[in-house]
Parts: sequence; structure tokens; C-alpha cells
Amino acid sequence: MAEHLIVTTTVNTPEAAHALAAAAVEARLAACVQIVPVTSVYRWDGATQTDGEWRVECKTVAGRVEELLAQLRGSHSYDVPELIVTPVVGGGADYLDWVAAETR
Repeated sequence: MAEHLIVTTTVNTPEAAHALAAAAVEARLAACVQIVPVTSVYRWDGATQTDGEWRVECKTVAGRVEELLAQLRGSHSYDVPELIVTPVVGGGADYLDWVAAETR
């Protein structure tokens, strides 16, 4: 697994997004969390749905990812929350060092 990761989820309100972001940063499970409004089109209960959501992108390190996933899962309002881990394969060394320092 890559040392630096982005964990992504989506929620249905900006308040829920901010709550997840603040909890992750305060617990030092993520160094930074970005919240982005998106429109999601998906199939649920046999029908195509279109909804506004907020994507929550948490910057973290491999050693904290399982705890971050557990926190997100435990705080999430969705029956089946999106929880996707994406490796960071490169980037600014200063930024990646900061992510590591903030998640210790």
C-alpha cells in the first residue's frame, strides 16, 4: 500500500460533511479534508437516482487508514456508505511530509 492515501466518501448534507471532516482532523486521522459539492447518479432499490451530495476527501497515511475508515463508517448516515481509498503515487514532498506529521 502507498504511504499517502486519499479516503473518499459522500454525504447528503454540508453539515454532515463538515462533521465528518472536523472529526477526522481533530482525531489526527486526516491532515486535511476537502469538501466538494457534487451531483451523483446511481442505482438504489432498483431505480436510478440523482441527488446532490458532498464529497469528503481525507488526506491521510497508510498507518491511519483503517482507523479513519472505521470512524467514517461509524459516523455515516448511509446504509452503504461510499468508502474508497486511493493511493497517492506522487506529489510535493513538503506537502506529503506535512500530511505524515499531522496524522501522528
